[in-house]
Amino acid sequence: MERPKSRFLEQLAIGLGKHPDKESILLEYESHIDEIILESLHCLNEEELMESIVSRLGSPEEIAEAWKEELAVTPSNMKWLFILMNILFFVGGSLLTLVHNLYQWTWLTTIWEHLTAIPTLIAFLYMFFWALLGYEIGKGFGHGGRKLLKKTFLLSLMPNLLLMILTVFEIIPHSWFAPLLTKTFIIACIIFTVILYPISLLGYRWGRKASI
Repeated sequence: MERPKSRFLEQLAIGLGKHPDKESILLEYESHIDEIILESLHCLNEEELMESIVSRLGSPEEIAEAWKEELAVTPSNMKWLFILMNILFFVGGSLLTLVHNLYQWTWLTTIWEHLTAIPTLIAFLYMFFWALLGYEIGKGFGHGGRKLLKKTFLLSLMPNLLLMILTVFEIIPHSWFAPLLTKTFIIACIIFTVILYPISLLGYRWGRKASI
């Protein structure tokens, strides 16, 4: 039953040509074919197994074409997209905090009070952002996207760490974050920060499976 696997991978290798992630793509599909072989013990011959592989994964030609299209979305573009999105969240929140404490506008105070009343919801929405980061990298770059995920995560997290440091050392007045800045909230922030990478990694694995 190894011949259909070898034939499929050989055809895929030819279709991928000089794709920069060729080796990692082949390894990724080899692992999925191994899973299909284990699930397809009912197949009576090699042709049936080949049909099962193609029905689950697509033909080698279709897969190669899809991966060539993915080259249009470069790792660099994907990385900076999420870094800029996180900076946008950071800058938006910082401006809201700054303007609220400097000017005390009634309409802005109302918005601030509503936002500070739902910190848990905001935290879960932010975790969803990191899960989406992992998912998109996994879906877009498959097996070769893990290094990109780590690099993107570390760069994206810098504004968050900077804000925490400025707050802990009271360079930013604690009163600016009232009524949020309690011991419970600080502990929750630390916990959420620690679990952000595992959440991104789960999203990455989900996206990697979705790319198949």
